[in-house]
Amino acid sequence: MSERPATAPHLLLVEDSETQALELRLLLESKGFAVERCATAEAALDHLNTRLPDLVVADHHLPGMNGDEFARQLRLSLRTRALPLLMLTGARDGERQGLESGADAYVAKSADRDLLVLRIRALLRERLGGGGSDGPGVSAFRRGRVLVVDGSATYRTFLAGLLAHEGHEVATADGHATALAALDAPGAAFDCVTIDLLGPSYDGLALCRAISERRTAGLAGREAGAPTFQVVGIAGTLPAKDFLVEAFAAGADDVVSKSDGEILVMRVRSLVRRKLLEEDNRRIAGEFGNRERALERARAEAEAAEARAALAGALEQANADLATANRKLTDAQAKLVQAAKMASLGELVAGIAHEINNPLAFILAHQGTVERILGEVVAEPDSPDGPRKLRKCGDRVGAMRMGLTRIQDLVLNLRKFSRLDEGERTLVHVPEAIETVLALIQHKLGERIAVVRDFAGRPEIHCTPALLNQVVMNILGNAADAMPERGTITIETRTAPDTDVIRISDTGPGIPETLREKIFEPFFTTKPVGSGTGLGLAIAYSVVQAHSGSLNVEAAPGGGACFVIGIPRQTD
Repeated sequence: MSERPATAPHLLLVEDSETQALELRLLLESKGFAVERCATAEAALDHLNTRLPDLVVADHHLPGMNGDEFARQLRLSLRTRALPLLMLTGARDGERQGLESGADAYVAKSADRDLLVLRIRALLRERLGGGGSDGPGVSAFRRGRVLVVDGSATYRTFLAGLLAHEGHEVATADGHATALAALDAPGAAFDCVTIDLLGPSYDGLALCRAISERRTAGLAGREAGAPTFQVVGIAGTLPAKDFLVEAFAAGADDVVSKSDGEILVMRVRSLVRRKLLEEDNRRIAGEFGNRERALERARAEAEAAEARAALAGALEQANADLATANRKLTDAQAKLVQAAKMASLGELVAGIAHEINNPLAFILAHQGTVERILGEVVAEPDSPDGPRKLRKCGDRVGAMRMGLTRIQDLVLNLRKFSRLDEGERTLVHVPEAIETVLALIQHKLGERIAVVRDFAGRPEIHCTPALLNQVVMNILGNAADAMPERGTITIETRTAPDTDVIRISDTGPGIPETLREKIFEPFFTTKPVGSGTGLGLAIAYSVVQAHSGSLNVEAAPGGGACFVIGIPRQTD
């Protein structure tokens, strides 16, 4: 048994006899076919529900449903109506019955097995090669077109009449040249060509070979719409096997005896019918394919529209969520800024309370001394110590006046600081505002930190008072915290062509260059945990930005940090 190729044609053998089925299977597999066998027509129909072969070989005499009914069942289904069916029978009238019921070819069981293989290959050649014009635009119904080639005018007319009576459109040719000319004519699209292989006026086998080459060219150009057709050879009453082999090798799909015109017509009818069925199947498949593609496009467009709608909805929801989050963030930021201001204010109030408490303490102490001395003077008006005691009271009252003046200055500066927290732009006296801030944070500076003032810039600038309130106080407070022992803070004002500049530098440890880009970020601090909120410089930065100004940090000449505030010039 020869090894089958990977793409071996698949045959379904329907034969109830185990012996004959085994013989045929071994024969066909040795010729390179893949064979599956069913014992009954009913089992074969069940098999066809799951898998279609390339060709069916069926015995006419089957138990239950016979071959004729099996053929009719195949032709009733759209799935199998164009499936090639080769009928095997030993009945005398089997070919007529098989062809009438829908079989594509007939081979007697007693026929030479090589001829059986030739018939199968001829049917598969047409089956696997495909048909002609198969687009969706092909007409749903049309007549078969047949070309009759015969050197005898009498037989040519006779056969053409029989085929025309069957409903075919028939053209005729009397020889080699006229046949090829008919095939090459513009618009020629035959479904079947019959050739008298033994015609005396031409070489039938050579003509069959030439016509088969035309068909092969049609197969190659099938996508361009080139038609293909079946070739039926006509020979004598009992053509020899060698001649049949030559005929099939030359490209014939069938060889029929010339003596039985009715059988010839039936075979032509069978070939044309299957070709038209396959053509119709391809047309239907094309229409279904177009509808499926249109449906797929519509489905894709609907899904895309739905996706766009969902995306738009998601985008709208995302925008709403972002707006809500931004509003919450703004509220939180405002609360944090307010909290930082309250923290600064608390620290400021604590310092001011300390500054007020010191003079108030010695005022109260001196007040008790003055009351006691005045009581002694009143009790002993003639005492020689009276003048001395009165002078002592005067000294104490003078000290009390100094303490009260200091408290008065603190209150006055606090009132000025409160006015500096106003939000409207106005003319602000820079040296006076800076001195006010210095007075309020004097408790942080003490005697350990010296303040150097160099107010060479314009004395008044147009800005919001908060600029010098919050910004300068935060920077000065940070500078004081950076120098826990002793140090110096230098405050300079300068005037540039378009900008007023305030520079505040210290002699502390400075800020590493790697941290200079982070110090203005909210919550960033270099102080120990619990010693700062990390919002002081962030608030200062936002205030300066509100003036379209700039706030930068650089290294001070003494090695500490230098904050440079730039305020764009405003029209006064």
